Amino acid sequence: MKEYDVFIIGSGMAGMTIANKCASKGLKVGITDELPYGGTCALRGCDPKKVIIGATEVRDFAKRLKGIGIDTIPIVNWKDIMDFKQSFVDEMPPKIEKGYKKNGIDTFHSSTKFLSENTLEVGNDRIKADKIVIASGAKPRVLEFEGGHYAKSSTDFLNLERLPKSLLFIGGGYIAFEFAHIAARCGAEVTIVHRGENPLENFEQDIVKHLVSATKELGIKLILNTDVTAIEKVDSQYRVKGKSAEKTEYFEAEAVFNSAGRPPAIFDLDLDKAKIAFTKNGITVDKYLQSTSNPYIYSAGDAADSEGLPLTPVAVLEGHTVASNIIKGNSKEISYPPMPTVVFTLPTMASVGYTERKAKEMNYNISINCTEVGNWFNAKRLNVKEYAFKTIIDKETQTILGAHLIGPHTEETINLFAMAIKTKMRVNDIRTMIFSYPTLASDIPHML
Repeated sequence: MKEYDVFIIGSGMAGMTIANKCASKGLKVGITDELPYGGTCALRGCDPKKVIIGATEVRDFAKRLKGIGIDTIPIVNWKDIMDFKQSFVDEMPPKIEKGYKKNGIDTFHSSTKFLSENTLEVGNDRIKADKIVIASGAKPRVLEFEGGHYAKSSTDFLNLERLPKSLLFIGGGYIAFEFAHIAARCGAEVTIVHRGENPLENFEQDIVKHLVSATKELGIKLILNTDVTAIEKVDSQYRVKGKSAEKTEYFEAEAVFNSAGRPPAIFDLDLDKAKIAFTKNGITVDKYLQSTSNPYIYSAGDAADSEGLPLTPVAVLEGHTVASNIIKGNSKEISYPPMPTVVFTLPTMASVGYTERKAKEMNYNISINCTEVGNWFNAKRLNVKEYAFKTIIDKETQTILGAHLIGPHTEETINLFAMAIKTKMRVNDIRTMIFSYPTLASDIPHML
């Protein structure tokens, strides 16, 4: 039996933050991950995805300026961009492990199961710890219908040696849209099949409709109100069965991808043996991110059923909170600043703060500005069709409650809105600021 002050399940950003912070205070720390160290974001998610998007951004910009300054639209070399992406991915796990060893953290590379409230089976080792942190992240939802195993994961997409000629994505969330946009710009025929009436359901639908238009303009088929009920392999293709209220349809594609959501990766840990309460959204935690049913346990990141969005910076924030509470005793309550989130399609769609519905539920007296601004200078100079915003303002305090944008580089502009919401800047103070011009940020005062 090996004993630790702190043992962490998962080496993503939450787990890494907790391990290094606890070790720096002299605690004996161990960490395990059955996958390469680094977590989803660095190895199988946001970082590699953003590298690949870089190539499609160049193609998109050239296409928009064709005939008004650009003669030739470049073609994305899939192999080259994947090799470039891999150069970032390959360097991460050894770099992280080297850092752990330097900090005296014991590293394991095995799956884990609970044996009791504070003991684990990690590969062939038995481990006992004063505190155990579940920071195991999330993983693709299991498709339980016939042929569901034929669907590949988002990780598979990011590791494609060759881009298929046709792809179908199951689900209408941000993964489906982002990867569909990448594939379509690289010349593939793309279909998205979503069971709901509206895709990207957690975003402001007044803005989502513009992304839907841009997606269709790109040639992507968007099928709504349709449940995928089976996948069948037919020669070198896959035949996907979709069922709606009115009819049954069949779609064919060379590859099918499961983008139907990512539940927390906690259900194989034998949580019941440790009396750990959980929901379908993760480990049930209190304001200190400690388990509500087992005081030995903390949880952070996508594995925790917390109020934090499933975003890397949020996982880091929760990691710092957990580490502080382990080191000092429960003295630090989790507090979330405004959490900007982005759909990295082209155009990008970004959101921070409350939606209109949420603000009304909370009984704010609000004013709303919701406008398409394709006639603004920034839209014209970049020759973009989709540029729109929806801002929600508290009439009483004259501060911003929410901002929802679609257009060029909204992934950057949204951070300024997040700053304004966090600092409670008054609308008039923003309107009277001088922004560098002509920049996309200089549009902000006109959005209020």
